[in-house]
Amino acid sequence: MLRRVLGVLAATVMVAAGAACSSKQESSGGGTDQSPIVVGSTLSLTGAFAATGLIHKVAGEQYVERLNAAGGLLGRKVEWTVLDDQSDTAKVGPLYEQLIAQNKVDLIMGPYATPNILAAMAVAERHGYVLPQHTAVLAPQLSYPCQFPAWSIGPTPNQFIPNLLFDAVATLPTPPKKIAVLTSQSGSAAFVTDGLGDDKTGVLSIAKERGLDVVVDRHYPPTTSDWAGMAAEVRDAKPDLVISNSLGVDTVNALNAMKQLGYTPPKVFSLFPAPGPLLGLGAASEGALSVSIFEPNKPLVDKVGGDAQAIVDEFKTKATTAKVAFPVFETQAAASWNAWDILASGVKAAGSVDNKAICDGLHSKGADTTFSGHLSFDPKVNNFWPTTLGIKQIQNGEWVMVWPQDRAAAPIK
Repeated sequence: MLRRVLGVLAATVMVAAGAACSSKQESSGGGTDQSPIVVGSTLSLTGAFAATGLIHKVAGEQYVERLNAAGGLLGRKVEWTVLDDQSDTAKVGPLYEQLIAQNKVDLIMGPYATPNILAAMAVAERHGYVLPQHTAVLAPQLSYPCQFPAWSIGPTPNQFIPNLLFDAVATLPTPPKKIAVLTSQSGSAAFVTDGLGDDKTGVLSIAKERGLDVVVDRHYPPTTSDWAGMAAEVRDAKPDLVISNSLGVDTVNALNAMKQLGYTPPKVFSLFPAPGPLLGLGAASEGALSVSIFEPNKPLVDKVGGDAQAIVDEFKTKATTAKVAFPVFETQAAASWNAWDILASGVKAAGSVDNKAICDGLHSKGADTTFSGHLSFDPKVNNFWPTTLGIKQIQNGEWVMVWPQDRAAAPIK
């Protein structure tokens, strides 16, 4: 567990640099400027999202070290200035203003969690900075042409995720017929349940189309601390599958509250969990499902090839030292790595850290990533690339990719 700090925590580490859409001019690799390229960002290092925010910090630091060991970018070392947004969306905008207007960072990287990313995006657009971001998939609202997603579920995640999940569980010997849906009223989580704007497609509507009985539909604020009422409602409804469209440790809190009532649901799906705490529940979370773009299962690591195994092993060492609850290079770390790859690709394509040139370069040349291959960015779909998302499951105390079958390391149980 991270120490809670009173002020804003700033940590500067050597890091891979990225992109921006302004016309700020910086010297290219052929120039004489040897000063560091400075990337600024916030992360949730304390508060509700800290368990996941720390994963992104460790992955980013690791990327930076490797990048600088290989010569940096444009022949210059890179520094990463990280400010703690304390998992408070209201703090994110002012902190990015500080990074750009006061600290004069060259480039920025997005924070963790969709509400925070949307807040950072508004500042990035106002100042004309490129914003690579790890985890926001709320495609309709991410309309700034110079935001670049590192985790894509395509332009309609509210349709893709429910169909992916229901296709997977339909292959079980006894497919679920009754579902309970618990939804955080926060960013992408509510989007996957309810849709957005004129598109009301989501878990609820697709479940009904497939003949599933929604026995619980409970929405709750992100600040929820009392889970007893929700737990009792789920227990009394006796669903075959609990869908927790949530972030961070919400699913853990809900399952712990159910355990207090002597109840364990037959099957659980958690949308965007902090992976370690959910795994740490032991028998209570065995068989739990979630989404993933990468798990360090041997078939997947071998498929990626290259430095993948070395990156996975090195991350485990660094994350263990940093006391990450789940020191495994999985989907959150892979999304973080993708974001830094996008940033570095943009700088290389531009041949400078001119912000507009980087944005243009990413649109014209795309980005080469270690864990998701070559990505192309089309502003017509808000830069969301064809998804590589799958379903993972806790099996024998480990997360394992189980769906779709052509990318599975084990069958779904």
